[in-house]
Amino acid sequence: QVQLVESGGGSVQAGGSLRLSCVASQNTFSKTAMGWYRQAPGKQRELLATAPRGSDRHYTDAMKDRITVSKDTAKNSMFQQMRNLKPKDAAVYYCNAVSTIYSWGQGTQVIVSS
Repeated sequence: QVQLVESGGGSVQAGGSLRLSCVASQNTFSKTAMGWYRQAPGKQRELLATAPRGSDRHYTDAMKDRITVSKDTAKNSMFQQMRNLKPKDAAVYYCNAVSTIYSWGQGTQVIVSS
């Protein structure tokens, strides 16, 4: 079973930036489409972006134009650069596959103060 570890979250002021990282225990980023998700308190987990096996990227409307996803398949890693953060972006951020979901990691918490 693939294990996923997210990191890079923290507390920032509105307008700030963060770079999140996701490391997988196996070589998954070159084999299956992976995505970034987030879950805010009291809300359902939502998909933010997908990174298929190639170089394509797809962003949902949730944070479109404010995030950029990249991968380093040699290091079993995926990254999400977030900019112009808003208080509504406060959530726990996760990475996971898009189709066959692996076990969820602990996520990384993002706090945005106004």
